[in-house]
Amino acid sequence: MGHTEKHFKFINSKTGNTLYYHSVKEIENPGQLKAELEKIRDKVAATNGVFMETIYWEEIPDNGEVQ
Repeated sequence: MGHTEKHFKFINSKTGNTLYYHSVKEIENPGQLKAELEKIRDKVAATNGVFMETIYWEEIPDNGEVQ
């Protein structure tokens, strides 16, 4: 049984703090995945009162190891 979700964390680039975790079902189209992650990034930025350009995301590997 394969994994059906990818997990991401949204990070404030100025502080290095993780602001939000989000999981998405695997999306075959990279453009669609990017659009969904950008929408979440914008929401996280607005909620935390920072510029959306300050927030970036990283995929959390399935093995949970930090790289």
